[in-house]
Amino acid sequence: MSGALLATAAEPAFARHETFHLRFGWLRKGFTAALTDPEAFSRPNATVELGVGKNMVSAIRYWCQAYKILETAPNLDRPRMPHLRPSVFGRQLLGEAGWDPWLEDPASLWLLHWKILGPKCIAPVWWTAFNLFAPEQFEEYQLTDLVAELTAAAGWKSVMESSIKKDVDCLLRTFAVRRSGRQTMDDLLDCPTRQLGLIAPAVGETKSWRFVTGPKPSLPPAIVAYACLDFLVEVGARERTISVARLAGDPGSPGRAFRLTESNLYDTLVEATKSVPDLRVAEPAGLRQLIVDDDIEALRDRIVNDYYRANEELQVV
Repeated sequence: MSGALLATAAEPAFARHETFHLRFGWLRKGFTAALTDPEAFSRPNATVELGVGKNMVSAIRYWCQAYKILETAPNLDRPRMPHLRPSVFGRQLLGEAGWDPWLEDPASLWLLHWKILGPKCIAPVWWTAFNLFAPEQFEEYQLTDLVAELTAAAGWKSVMESSIKKDVDCLLRTFAVRRSGRQTMDDLLDCPTRQLGLIAPAVGETKSWRFVTGPKPSLPPAIVAYACLDFLVEVGARERTISVARLAGDPGSPGRAFRLTESNLYDTLVEATKSVPDLRVAEPAGLRQLIVDDDIEALRDRIVNDYYRANEELQVV
C-alpha cells in the first residue's frame, strides 16, 4: 500500500542534484535564466551564463523543478529537449511583482517546502521521509532501507541503492549541518532551508538524526491555512469540511510536511481564522474540523496573496 502511495505522489527521480543541496540564490538564478531563455540550461555556454560549474547547472535545474519554480514545455524544434519555463507559482513568488522575489520572508521557505512535497514530486526521498517514515529519531540506513523497499513495491525498476543514499545524505544536508568531516563557513550558512528547523542531530548520538515536531515560530498561520486548502484540492474533497486529524496525519498533509501535531495544527488554524472570515474551525461532538465557507481554490489563493500584501504594507510603514 505504501509503495502505491509513493508511486501516486512521486516520480522515480533520484540523485539528480549531482550531490549539491540547495544554495542561497539558486532558485532566483534559475528562474531568471529560464525567464529570458527557455533553453538556458542546455546551451553550451550555460556554465558561463549561470556562473557555476557544469554539475551545478544540472543541480540548479533540478532544484528549480523540484520546488515547482520551473516546469517543462514542448520544444517544437527539438522535441527530445523540452523547454524549461517559469511556472505559474514561480512567477507568483519570484516575478518582478511577485510575493517575495528575493526570498527574504521565511514564509517563502515554508511555502517552497510545501511545494517540493506536492504532486508530482520529483524528490521521492523527501516525500517518503515526511509522509511514510515513522521514526522520530533515526539513522540514515533506516530511511535508505525504507525507500529501497518502497521503490520495489512501487514497481520502479533499476533504482540503485547508491542513488538513494545520495538523496538521503542530501536531504540531511538540506535541513541540518553534518557533524562529521571538515566544516567550512559556507557549509554552515549556504542552505536556506536549514532555517526551517525540521531535522536536527539527535542529542548525545553521533549517527542519529531526529525530526523536530512541534510549533514552528517562523511558520505563519496563513501559510498553514494555504497548505490545508491546497491539500483539500489535491485529495479532491467534495465537501468543504475536513477533520484536523486528517490534516495532521494523512500522507501528503500539512501536519506531516510541517511536523505539526494535531494540537499544534488546530491552534495554528484558530489563529489563521481570525483574519480569514470564510475559514472556520469547529469541534462538533469533540471532533476538530476545518470548515470552508467559500470556493476552496479561490480562498487558498486569496489567503497567500493577502499575507504577502499585508507583509509588504508593514515593511513600507
